[in-house]
Amino acid sequence: MSENEKVSKQTVKKNTWPLVLAGFIVGVIVCGLVMFTVMPSLMIVTEECALGFDETVSALQHNIEDNGWAVSRIADMNKAMARHGVNFEPRVTLVKLCKAEYAQSVLTTDRQVSTMMPCTFSVWEGDDGKVYLSKMNMALMAKMFGGNVAKVMGNSVVKDELKILEGIVKN
Repeated sequence: MSENEKVSKQTVKKNTWPLVLAGFIVGVIVCGLVMFTVMPSLMIVTEECALGFDETVSALQHNIEDNGWAVSRIADMNKAMARHGVNFEPRVTLVKLCKAEYAQSVLTTDRQVSTMMPCTFSVWEGDDGKVYLSKMNMALMAKMFGGNVAKVMGNSVVKDELKILEGIVKN
């Protein structure tokens, strides 16, 4: 190998590392921006309902109880805000549900997850006049937490949610 070839290879090596480092930094920034932009839409799942507003809330309550869960509260957000002098339309109702066995399992190993309990379905009217249901993406949440939370929320809760929402949301 000639002296010129050796010098040329050393120059290429010297110039390559800053480019690799810059590419890595740009990649991290782009990945962060994509996650920041996409995560909110992944965390909450919204589906159009096949029923009217009151029918959806009623069917949810019925299906929740039929699938071994308990409705811990139905919160009419419009009425709650009106009590504080705020009139808000369109309608929004929260249906809070819990399955004691699942809660016990998760709280035994991961009490900090209690901040997301009980599970909540939000039934709301869109500006287009349609009825929608929003909920946390339990499968994604489970993956993020791992361990027992993934086992309970990612398997049992997700399967039960599908049964509860049968006939309520459009597919």
